[in-house]
Amino acid sequence: MNGAELFLLGRTLMKIGEEAIPTDGIGKQATSTRSMLIVMLDVYAHPDTTVGEVATRTGLPQSAVSGCVARLKEVGSVLTTTDPTDRRRSLLRQNPEVTGRRAEVAAAPVDEAVGAALGTDDPVAVADTVHLLEQLARRLSPQSLGRLRP
Repeated sequence: MNGAELFLLGRTLMKIGEEAIPTDGIGKQATSTRSMLIVMLDVYAHPDTTVGEVATRTGLPQSAVSGCVARLKEVGSVLTTTDPTDRRRSLLRQNPEVTGRRAEVAAAPVDEAVGAALGTDDPVAVADTVHLLEQLARRLSPQSLGRLRP
């Protein structure tokens, strides 16, 4: 496998992940699921951060980050407080309580999306693939990114 093949695999896995995230009842949103997850994970990794700092770290436009933060606040995943050093800014942090939406996303199985991507409804093939993905996720957790070159 080369870098391009690994990149394409990562893109495929992101698309399967997006497909597996439940969207029933949330209606049409202006922000993508991918952007939402990127912003949420960045806020969780950097408590008491600002929209501008998230935009800088993620490479997303500040307007997109602001939209994601508004939506994350709405569903209770992110909390905001006024920055005591600059009352015009808000500081963002993870809500320590697991909200209904976070619980729903965390509990959603990926089997159906994996089966669709594989082009099969064979439960053994799907289970085998999910097992391989779980092994890969344990070896290459989000913390793995910190070990890559800066």
